[in-house]
Amino acid sequence: MTKVRRAAPRALMYAFLILLLLLSVVPFYLVVVNATHSSFDIVTKLNLLPGAATAENYATMQSHVNIWRGFANSLLIAVPYTAFTGYFGALTAYGFAKYSFKGKNVLFGIVLCSMMIPSQVSIIGFYQLNLKLHLLNTYWPFILPGIANATSVFFLRGIISQSIPTSMMEAARLEGCSEFKIFNRIVFPCVIPGVVTMCIFNFVACWNNYMGPLIIMSKTEMYTMPVMIAMIKGLYLTNYGAMYLAIAISVVPIIVVFCFLSRYIINGLTVGSDK
Repeated sequence: MTKVRRAAPRALMYAFLILLLLLSVVPFYLVVVNATHSSFDIVTKLNLLPGAATAENYATMQSHVNIWRGFANSLLIAVPYTAFTGYFGALTAYGFAKYSFKGKNVLFGIVLCSMMIPSQVSIIGFYQLNLKLHLLNTYWPFILPGIANATSVFFLRGIISQSIPTSMMEAARLEGCSEFKIFNRIVFPCVIPGVVTMCIFNFVACWNNYMGPLIIMSKTEMYTMPVMIAMIKGLYLTNYGAMYLAIAISVVPIIVVFCFLSRYIINGLTVGSDK
């Protein structure tokens, strides 16, 4: 009886985890399945098994948009943006965490306040700024902001404060290391789990960005995946099979990034906790 009582909470926990797994996997499975069915099948019945309309949906999708061009455009933006958020976010966080200078708290307060402002509020100013800088119809308006990603700075500042002892930096200075050498060879490698964690989140956010490219880009060949997926939806008639196929293709990079780097998420959230 005692063993049964002990096993009951564990069984409930596993049942709850299985339920969460199903809630995560089933929607994606349905997207993949619907990508193989015609629009008529999608709107008239629930499809649980793959169909035979994949080639037709692909041809329809390509007739509306060049999805692979959008795929490449999204990669050209998301990859450097993610790299910038990782490195420069850690560099800025290191400055806030380990250096004392006048106005430090005020500047960090500004960083925190910027996180509270929805991006939609500043979209008009963002457009006007890029118009004056002649950056419209370029990728730079979406790559350069990665240098000043407030979320990365806030998250990594806490990690660096807890996991990097000041004595380690002082010892490196006594050995003749420059400040950038201390960061690049000592601090940055120690906080890689946290950096990768933020890179995953920032990559997903950049990959799914719809409003920015829609407003800044006026050339169809420069549109990203989310904008091209929206273009598949016609004014009077929507081919759901083609749309589901495009969505399934767009999700692949996110799944690949998560599968290869997911082990860093737990490490990134717990780094410094056992200092």
